[in-house]
Amino acid sequence: DLAKEIREFRSPTDGETRMFYEIVVAPGYTEKGLEVLKGKSKTLRILEAKRSGKNMLSLRQVSGGWLAQQSDDLAPEDITFTTGSERAPTDSELSDAKFAWLCVKHVKSNAIVIAKDNCMLGMGSGQPNRVDSLRIAFRKAGEAAKGAALASDAFFPFAWKDAVEEACENGIGTIAQPGGSMRDKDAVDCCNKYGVSLLFTGVRHFRH
Repeated sequence: DLAKEIREFRSPTDGETRMFYEIVVAPGYTEKGLEVLKGKSKTLRILEAKRSGKNMLSLRQVSGGWLAQQSDDLAPEDITFTTGSERAPTDSELSDAKFAWLCVKHVKSNAIVIAKDNCMLGMGSGQPNRVDSLRIAFRKAGEAAKGAALASDAFFPFAWKDAVEEACENGIGTIAQPGGSMRDKDAVDCCNKYGVSLLFTGVRHFRH
């Protein structure tokens, strides 16, 4: 499938890679791989993207200067999911939460992702508040959101009659968020009331 083909391109390509593409991006190419790719099409774009190291800076230009911060490059396997609720997630729920957390990293803040079975069901992005992003994500996910995992790129400033409770009322099974709010306990209490598993990552994405 396409996902498998994309994964294969994360290593240097060789002559055995024979699927049709418009654009190819890989860390490197063997001579045989380049020969095969160049022979496919005159319009094929072949790009080389070296892997960047860790602890790189992310830069954004502003009027009169630059803003610099550490890049959001922590590997998924280095994230520790800590259960904050009374109910711990099942193995499948934890897997869904990890996938949702991986996805929400690449969504513009305020970002909410709903996922299940390694599939993103709904996404809300770029909204001025987390509730609006959540509602967009639920609108996209529909009934499939029941029992799914929800990831938020930053903490929930409020819980009751806000995003956390709305997520619980709409049938979400697990919520993953960074934590760090003065009202984290409200989020925990709300999830406990609805029997939802709440996970803290200790790391935020918050991509502007």
